[in-house]
Amino acid sequence: QVQIVESGGGLVQPGGSLRLSCAVSGLAFRDYAIGWFRQAPGKERDWVSCISSDGTIYHSDSVYGRSTIFRDNALNTVTLHLSDLDPDDSAVYYCAADMGLCSKYTQDFDYWGQGTQVTVSS
Repeated sequence: QVQIVESGGGLVQPGGSLRLSCAVSGLAFRDYAIGWFRQAPGKERDWVSCISSDGTIYHSDSVYGRSTIFRDNALNTVTLHLSDLDPDDSAVYYCAADMGLCSKYTQDFDYWGQGTQVTVSS
């Protein structure tokens, strides 16, 4: 059974940073691309960042320059670090797994976590 569990969300002040973690089990982790998406109330789920099975990294324009992502194939985890946060970054952040290549489309991802809430507010 595949399990994806996100952690690290919470309340952050504007200008601050956070680190989100994604722990994956039940699949051949090193064969999967892992993506991060986010969804604010009343909005669509948007792609944030992705790291492919070969370690290639992609970031959306919305977080480019203030995001890093890395994977640990020994621990089956992916970590997303976001900095210089503002209230527009507030959303539920989801981690998802897709065999092989990265994609910015939710329909390409096979497995999803339950999400972790990030709120950017003073």
